[in-house]
Amino acid sequence: MLSVTILGNNSAVPAFNRHPTSQVVTQDGTNFLVDCGEGTQIQMIKYKIRRGKISHIFISHLHGDHYFGLVGLINTFNLLSHKQELHVFGPAPLQEIIEMQLKVADTAICYPLHFHTIKENAVLVDNEKIKVSCFRTNHRIECYGFLFEEKEGKRKLLIEKIRKLRIPISFYNSLQEGRDYITPKGEVVKNDSVTAPPGRAKKYAFCADTKYDEQLIQHIYGADMIYHETTYLDNMRDKAEARFHTTTRQAAEIARKAMVKKLLIGHFSSKYASLEPFYQETKEGFTNTKLAIEGSTYEVP
Repeated sequence: MLSVTILGNNSAVPAFNRHPTSQVVTQDGTNFLVDCGEGTQIQMIKYKIRRGKISHIFISHLHGDHYFGLVGLINTFNLLSHKQELHVFGPAPLQEIIEMQLKVADTAICYPLHFHTIKENAVLVDNEKIKVSCFRTNHRIECYGFLFEEKEGKRKLLIEKIRKLRIPISFYNSLQEGRDYITPKGEVVKNDSVTAPPGRAKKYAFCADTKYDEQLIQHIYGADMIYHETTYLDNMRDKAEARFHTTTRQAAEIARKAMVKKLLIGHFSSKYASLEPFYQETKEGFTNTKLAIEGSTYEVP
């Protein structure tokens, strides 16, 4: 299962009990942290996110509301004697900034910490379960979105049928890989009679900070779910354009043209106390819209 838990849904300034950008993408028990704004650690504790399950952190860009919580989290892992490798991806000079902060604090990290500088559209992680790639967005400074693509899993075992045919446990893995079973008498048990196809691989895109730009569509086309910023309501289009951000109806237009299944909206300006107008305006252009509410987990459909 691929899901997203929202830790922070506000833009630059914390307001109305909303926090700067941060979310956790979970796939098969592994947590990937996307952005780490101020207050991320407190939100993790509040919403029971297991920090020890985080192996990768992706920072979209170097505006403070997207990474000012990172050095604190790295230091907390150190204080808790974290052992697992931690991979941090972000634009230059993120590594230099974090290492300078650790140096002036005379902090020696006790676990393997690896920085990976993002310079262009690229594949960042590619293993047997998931591929994570980045794509450039149209923001005031260098900024990247992230695409999470599940790999197709193994076939599902139909245990009752398997037991009835007395297929040995030692052959279960071969069944999941699609092989037929040959009984001691030489009879062939077709694989599709005792297994079911794997679940459909799903795609989730975090579109990061950006002004309206249809160049994004090629990277997110056909995604099962995307997160797109809606910093302003649509009557503020001029301000959104000037500040390299997006409005409600513009986000809906991107989702519609990209043929995505579900749209999460966030990165709300602190000038708005109520989020309901964001929802109402966006769903007029794209029906399957959800507000990215802090503490809520959204399963990728």
